[in-house]
Amino acid sequence: MIKCRGINKWYNKDLHVLKNVDIDIKQGEIVVILGPSGSGKSTFIRTINALEDIQEGEIIVDGIPISNDIKNIERIRMETGMVFQSFNLFPHLSILKNITLSPIWVRKWPKKKAEQIAMELLERVGIPEQADKFPGQLSGGQQQRVAIARALAMQPKIMLFDEPTSALDPEMVKEVLDVMKELCHTGMTMLVVTHEMNFAREVADRIILFDQGEIIEMGTPEQLFDHPKHERTKMFLSKII
Repeated sequence: MIKCRGINKWYNKDLHVLKNVDIDIKQGEIVVILGPSGSGKSTFIRTINALEDIQEGEIIVDGIPISNDIKNIERIRMETGMVFQSFNLFPHLSILKNITLSPIWVRKWPKKKAEQIAMELLERVGIPEQADKFPGQLSGGQQQRVAIARALAMQPKIMLFDEPTSALDPEMVKEVLDVMKELCHTGMTMLVVTHEMNFAREVADRIILFDQGEIIEMGTPEQLFDHPKHERTKMFLSKII
């Protein structure tokens, strides 16, 4: 589903943030990306839908190469949902309109169809009663669940999560992780940047550890958590578990 070959990225020519990243993500695979702050993990996940450009290498998403061709980028973004640290909801639109905006304008769905699917998704994330409210009237956890519903409304093949619980109060983290866990059982391809170790151990097919722009180690949760090979992995885990 995702193929990355020799990815290199610099900021201002002297900050090398991604270094020769090679990885294949299979269809339906749940991949959790770990690493310290500044390790390049969020930058990497943002290259998958061209929110960050690369200077060297190749990224192919569902058979479509990322290039300067805007049509390719649009096709990839139509099949790729993204949930950010901050919720990025439109404050002046109702929850229902936040979710239906892209399906109506990008997918060209009739308003009735978009609203029906939006309500089904709000039911799925546990907040159908919030449809007519505005983002500022919701808690952080509720807003992030709306952000997940909004991404799912485009019916993507791939979901990207960039530290979706990092901006939440601790008591709100569980409600968002519960929605994500349910999503893991649907067969959707998912890449998740997170510091939630229990979540990673429970749902990941594979875990990748980034450090200083490089993939240091990857493997199953059991391999990475219980039998890490790299000293940097052992040091990282010793500080967060």
